[in-house]
Amino acid sequence: MVTLAELVHGEETNAAIGWTLLAVVALRAVESAFTASMLWRGLALLVVVVASVPALATRDWTAMLPWPVLSVAAIAMIARGVGLGPEAAGYLIVAALALVVVVELEVFTSVELSRRFAVAFAVMTTMALQALWTVAQFYSDRWFGTAFLHSQTELQQDIVIVTLVGFVLGGLFEWYVVQFEPPGSADRSTNSTGPT
Repeated sequence: MVTLAELVHGEETNAAIGWTLLAVVALRAVESAFTASMLWRGLALLVVVVASVPALATRDWTAMLPWPVLSVAAIAMIARGVGLGPEAAGYLIVAALALVVVVELEVFTSVELSRRFAVAFAVMTTMALQALWTVAQFYSDRWFGTAFLHSQTELQQDIVIVTLVGFVLGGLFEWYVVQFEPPGSADRSTNSTGPT
């Protein structure tokens, strides 16, 4: 039986849960191939590839992000698959991808970010990814006859909502790191007092 300490601090436990969550995202991507959701398939595969980079680069299967980060992407893909709030799932998956990028930069590279700046950077990355997602949706609507974008008002609301989701996820992750110091964060614990 896995203890709470192993669940939070154990690298192997973290990696096993992380790979399981990535498998869920990948399976949802494969399933979306049969439902003609090409954009969702691409977005899910992008999450899987980006989250797998540390393990592939180091050739160490335990080089994995903290599993709560990956759980957001898995929850978004499951919600999308069962039809629970497809728009909310879109906001979550975009914000989760941004958080994956920021956490990988901080944990697996020499980049050092204060925690507050990391949250702000995650929000900016979320906004940039939402802009790319909007462009992809526009061209999907134009070329493939999909109906992702309905009005300019809805588009503006999407940008505002995904920004708020980015702030919430970034804040929750900052709280998680401060409270639990998951794998990869202990060596960066001094960053929380650094300048913002």
